[in-house]
Amino acid sequence: MQLLSVNVGKAQPIANAKSTGKTGIFKQPQTAPVFIHPLGLEGDAIVDTENHGGVDQAVYVYGTPDYEWWSNELGRALTPGTFGENLTITDLTSADYYLGDRLRVGQALLEVTGGRIPCVTLAARMGDPTFVKRFRHAERPGLYCRVIETGAVSAGDAAQRETVRNDTISVIDLSRLFYDKHVSEATMRRLLAMPIDIRSRRYYEHKLEQLAAKNEQP
Repeated sequence: MQLLSVNVGKAQPIANAKSTGKTGIFKQPQTAPVFIHPLGLEGDAIVDTENHGGVDQAVYVYGTPDYEWWSNELGRALTPGTFGENLTITDLTSADYYLGDRLRVGQALLEVTGGRIPCVTLAARMGDPTFVKRFRHAERPGLYCRVIETGAVSAGDAAQRETVRNDTISVIDLSRLFYDKHVSEATMRRLLAMPIDIRSRRYYEHKLEQLAAKNEQP
């Protein structure tokens, strides 16, 4: 695998998205090396900090096989950064990855924490109000990552997958569970034992609290 493009976005106005009226989803490829720190790429804007960014979603990765699929699906060419990803990597299919998998890219080491749950900002960026549903059902979510080792990355850098755990679930299964209204207690506890992002962790901790309160009722 190879790092095809490093993409950074500035805060820009956007219509029909979140209440802030601004977004950092419009990423542009960079020609110079970019440093990845624990909260993401140097100079990259995270506007909706309630739902995006932070140490567990510091870097968003998308692969060229998923881009090729979307280009065929949409009938038009898509350039790196279209999905708001920071790193576009060749030969990376996000559905094949598991929580805890690691990516060595340039000087940085990343750990997979989950996949994208699409929102109205993505739909607005794609100019398609149905895109949230389309993205969900395509099951090509990309990879959110935390930064294990900081460092500079540049287009052309080698990228290598490192599997360090064998007890986790796939990024696709995590995405499917988000939409499942009947996730078992055992499954939720299993998820909480994995390196999931903090927003997913809080979500399942809250679900367990609700379940415990329900069980305590006479």
